[in-house]
Amino acid sequence: MRIALSQLSTGSDPEKNLRLIEEWTSRAAEAGARVVVFPEASMACFGSPLTDVAEPLDGPWADAVRNIADSAGVVVVAGMFTPAPGRRVTNTLLATGHGIEAAYDKIHLYDAFGYAESETVAAGSRTVTIDVDGVRLGLATCYDVRFPELFRAHADAGAVATLLAASWGAGPGKLDQWELLVRARALDATVWVAAVDQADPAASGAEVRGAAPTGIGHSRVVGPDGTVRHRLDAEPGLLVADVDVDEVAAVREKISVLANRRSELPG
Repeated sequence: MRIALSQLSTGSDPEKNLRLIEEWTSRAAEAGARVVVFPEASMACFGSPLTDVAEPLDGPWADAVRNIADSAGVVVVAGMFTPAPGRRVTNTLLATGHGIEAAYDKIHLYDAFGYAESETVAAGSRTVTIDVDGVRLGLATCYDVRFPELFRAHADAGAVATLLAASWGAGPGKLDQWELLVRARALDATVWVAAVDQADPAASGAEVRGAAPTGIGHSRVVGPDGTVRHRLDAEPGLLVADVDVDEVAAVREKISVLANRRSELPG
C-alpha cells in the first residue's frame, strides 16, 4: 500500500488550510498514494480559538475534505475540531474517501510540558480502524504515541499499520522523544507506523509564540521491526512510501511480543 504523509504548516484560517489540503492531496494522488495523511490540527493550528472554528462532521469543512478525497480518488485523513459540550471541542481525525467514512476522537489529551489540552478539548473514548483495499489501519493522534496500549489495540483489531497525525510541541529533548516514541510504538505492537507532524513553522521563517504545540516536522514511516524506513526534516514536504503489509506477519513470527503477553503479571 502506498501512503503519503503531508507535512505542512497550517494557519488559523480553515478555508486557507482547505486549499493546502486540496493541493497536497492532488500531489499525493499523482504519486500513486492510496491514503494521504495530514497532521493533527489541519483545520486550524493550535493557538487558534478552537471553539470558533469547530464544526460538526456533517459541516462544510468536513464536506469539503470529502469532496477533495473523492475528486482525487484517495482516502484523506486530516485533523479537525468538532464541537463538544461545555464550550470545548473534540480533537478529531476525519478519514474519508474511496468508500471510507470514519472519525477518531483523540483519547489521550496533552496535559504535559506546561500545556493543558483538556481545558479546551474533550477526550475521546474508543479506538478506530479503517479498511482500505483490504488493509486495516488504526488511527491515532499526537500524545497518543506515549501510550502503547492504543497501538496494541490496533494490532489486536487486525491492523497492520497505525496512521499517527501530530502537531508535536517543540522544546528541549522533544525531537528525541518523538523519534524514540514512534519507533517504540511500531516495535512493541509490531505494526507499521506512518507518523506525520506539522512542519516546524520556524523552518519556513514564521515566528513561533506561546506554548501551543505547532509542530517540529520530522515525519517518518517506521517498519514493524522498529526501523525507520523513510523520513523528512523540519520543513514542509511530502513523503510517499510503500508499506509492505506482508512484512508484519514475518516480523511477528520472529518478535512474538503480542503472542507472549501476559494478561496478569505475577504478584
